[in-house]
Amino acid sequence: MAKSDPWPTELKVDKDRRLLTVAFDDGASFALPAELLRVMSPSAEVQGHSPEERVTVPGKKAVRILRLEPVGNYAARIVFDDGHDTGLYAWTYLRELGEHKEERFQSYLAELAAKRLSR
Repeated sequence: MAKSDPWPTELKVDKDRRLLTVAFDDGASFALPAELLRVMSPSAEVQGHSPEERVTVPGKKAVRILRLEPVGNYAARIVFDDGHDTGLYAWTYLRELGEHKEERFQSYLAELAAKRLSR
């Protein structure tokens, strides 16, 4: 990680376990819904090994975060109540999701509609 990369100062799961708030040392803060984190998991199970292999994950509207586990000093593993736990969310990836949350979510909704899948 480059010296200038933002560093997380707080990761906090809300009481309903549906929202992860990530604050960074540059003052930026993002509230990331569990659904978005789950369907955009950086795991090979979701992302595949190429863009063509990426999976559109349906049915995660009510997914919750069970726990966060630190991975070294660069990421966190998020364990979801549907059993998914293989994604390692690097600090830079969490930042990217926060900065592009709305576009990512709208793109996801469009994919679901195109494939006739539901949240």
